Amino acid sequence: MTTADETIYELFVPVDKPELLSQAISILAEFSSEIRVSKEDLEKERGAVMEEYRGNRNATGRMQDSHWQLMMEGSKYAERLPIGLEKVIRSVPAATVKKFYQKWYHLCNMAVVAVGDFPDTKTVVDLIKTHFEDKRSSSNPPVIPFYPVPSHEDTRFSCFVESEAAGSAVMISYKMPVSDLKTVKDYRDMLAESMFLHALNQRLFKISRRKDPPFFACSVAADVLVSPLKAYIMSSSCKEKGTLASLESMLLEVARVRLHGFSEREISVVRALMMSEIESAYLERDQIQSTSLRDEYIQHFLHKEPVIGIEYEAQLQKSLLPQISALDVSRYSDKLRTSCGCVIKTMEPRSAATIDDMRNVVLKVNSLEEEMKIAPWDEEKIPEEVVNEKPTPGNVTHQLEYPEVGVTELTLSNGMQVCYKSTDFLDDQVLFTGFAYGGLSELPESDYISCSMGSTIAGEIGMFGYKPSMLMDMLAGKRVEVSARLGPYMRTFSCDCSPTDLETALQLVYQLFTTNVMPQEEEVGIVMQMAEEAVRARERDPYTVFANRVKELNYGNSYFFRPIRINELRKVDPVKACEYFNSCFRDPSTFTVVIVGNLDPSIALPLILQYLGGIPKPPQPILNFNRDDLKGLPFTFPTKITREFVRSPMVEAQCSVQLCFPVQLTNGTMIEEIHCIGFLGKLLETKIIQFLRFTHGQIYSAEVSVFLGGNKPSRTADLRGDISVNFSCDPEISSKLVDLALEEIVRLQEEGPSQEDISAILEIEQRAHENGLQENYYWLDRILRGYQSRVYAGDLGASCQILEEGRLRMRESLAPQTAQAALQRILPHPCKKQYTAVILMPQKSRFGFLSSIFASRPQTSYIRDTKILAGIAGLAVLVFSIWRYSRK
Repeated sequence: MTTADETIYELFVPVDKPELLSQAISILAEFSSEIRVSKEDLEKERGAVMEEYRGNRNATGRMQDSHWQLMMEGSKYAERLPIGLEKVIRSVPAATVKKFYQKWYHLCNMAVVAVGDFPDTKTVVDLIKTHFEDKRSSSNPPVIPFYPVPSHEDTRFSCFVESEAAGSAVMISYKMPVSDLKTVKDYRDMLAESMFLHALNQRLFKISRRKDPPFFACSVAADVLVSPLKAYIMSSSCKEKGTLASLESMLLEVARVRLHGFSEREISVVRALMMSEIESAYLERDQIQSTSLRDEYIQHFLHKEPVIGIEYEAQLQKSLLPQISALDVSRYSDKLRTSCGCVIKTMEPRSAATIDDMRNVVLKVNSLEEEMKIAPWDEEKIPEEVVNEKPTPGNVTHQLEYPEVGVTELTLSNGMQVCYKSTDFLDDQVLFTGFAYGGLSELPESDYISCSMGSTIAGEIGMFGYKPSMLMDMLAGKRVEVSARLGPYMRTFSCDCSPTDLETALQLVYQLFTTNVMPQEEEVGIVMQMAEEAVRARERDPYTVFANRVKELNYGNSYFFRPIRINELRKVDPVKACEYFNSCFRDPSTFTVVIVGNLDPSIALPLILQYLGGIPKPPQPILNFNRDDLKGLPFTFPTKITREFVRSPMVEAQCSVQLCFPVQLTNGTMIEEIHCIGFLGKLLETKIIQFLRFTHGQIYSAEVSVFLGGNKPSRTADLRGDISVNFSCDPEISSKLVDLALEEIVRLQEEGPSQEDISAILEIEQRAHENGLQENYYWLDRILRGYQSRVYAGDLGASCQILEEGRLRMRESLAPQTAQAALQRILPHPCKKQYTAVILMPQKSRFGFLSSIFASRPQTSYIRDTKILAGIAGLAVLVFSIWRYSRK
């Protein structure tokens, strides 16, 4: 990757093959000082880089560029993106690229970071020396320039109108020099800053959950923008024409902290949260990912950040956090003043706010602060316990051991089935998922939209018995995340927690089953307003008409795949939605729960019996479905070739292609076929990228995806679905690239892949499998697939064994000939006889069409001033998220 200040090359290499490690370091050594850049090389790469450039010229990219220009005004950083100017990408000669490389890429400015499960570090160091010792850069490298960013006392304002914007938003940036991090005092200051951001984010979240809130979501973060500069950045998303109210609320809250500070209770909540995070990191210090260590070393080299080790860092935090008071934390609000390098920007799909309006809001809040007319924060009372009265524990009525999978299966007295597996992959992680058959597919079409909103509305009201803002404080210092979801064929709940917080997680599940969610008008109003704004935002996106047409074409006009519309949202019955949600999580006897992680059965089992076994079983079964009797989603794939252009108005021309083929897997060889289709998807993706990018140089990337989710979970029926190929490209050559992609797939069907292709796919799959065997998420998914597999007949061990044997048989049999036969068997053969191709194109205006007729010579302007793209998480307009709540 390339930012404004650095270039980073990353290679992920298996360490069990020493020759691959040596080869990887050799490649890095070549990157360090050797470059060919022939004219042919460059021509092949232009199209790919141009497509990467074009991909950033959407609404989000334009808004980022505009905000970045405003922040960096007067500095060198404001002049262009790292990717460069369009005219340069299209026309730069090879000699210029090579000269640039030789001028700036020098060994004296480079570091090599190697992190992994090496047998010994000396071998790796010797390999680095072997491959790098003979490399040479040109003499007299130039001094890397330092580009300051001018400070400014006057607030900069901007109103950005973007017709394709995902919604209305406000961004406030407070710029300041990058702080040093060298001493313990520097580290203490960094902790206090982090506590400030946490505490302010908690307030902003609570404001977003009030009646008629000024914004739907708002957060603040600190990040280094470029080497000499960092910023606090507050971002909010709000309703249309709501940017001024949102801006006022954001500024008011910072001013409130300056006047009254945070309470000791607020800081104790943040302190507990941060203490929990560092304790989790310390417990898993021997299981840290290589990428995390690598990133620490990279930051040390690039930005002089110290690498102190998790042991010392945990010790520092445990000793320093209790010493940091509410007053220490509140002082950081002084850095968020509109007179200190402040940039304020509104983004709207249609113009509503003006710069004068924004300036008046700033003056109003400043005046209120000077006159001390901002009231203190009003804290709500927080319950101390999640469960007020602990339930009577259930008991185990049946127990089975499956040593081949390493799991224990329990049937509880209320009928719930619980399966647990103890692991030592991560010391501070426990995962569990519960599922029951029967979901939205069983509803009549007239109830579908209302009931599909059930989890959204229940989440806003409080599906665990407490509002999200209250639950956030109740869970402070605990690592617990629980969610519930309604799907087509199943309803599920999931959790990620630490072993010490397992009791709290199980209490929340108990609350889920025993809480009767009742819709309140003001709470439902908020969530429906957010939903309407999300629909409007989607309709402004040029890609929406494309995505809708793809679904309509491939699945018919099925209400399961049809996007929800504003008029349908307004007909949602909140009472019906909540009643359905309540019924989905009421009968424990319909649920199977899989728990994986660092479990001590002597501690976990009593908690399972109390909170899962203690869920009362209703007198009559509720939503108790036989999986084989569930209804399938209504959809049909076209039987003929369909090729369409979908035209959508766009600010800047973009193009997206989806090529889709029907798939039907027969029941007799289903297990092998499901594994086979995964291999084929990876094979097609690899070959199409090789062909369209590296042979023709016309795309940046491509994705091949498999959809089999439209089928009911029957143990006997065939599986229907599709395989789709997706890529973006230059609109002018989209049809040509569709033809080339089809030709490549036909070639694979007629000639088969090479042995090298097969070996690469098998290696990728085997590496993913080996890595997965050391991860809790992999085992959770593997056990769930064992239960949900069509071969499951009450014996989990047998089901998992059949699935694994099917995988191994597929691996053993996969060869060029068998892959060729599978491509002919699973896809239409030849693939050109049945497919759909939908191509999104920019809509041409009538004026433009007439101009093109009368123009003496068509001219396309590719020249556009661009600015440095901010690589900062959170700068993009906040995507509207209706049902996800994060205590962070």
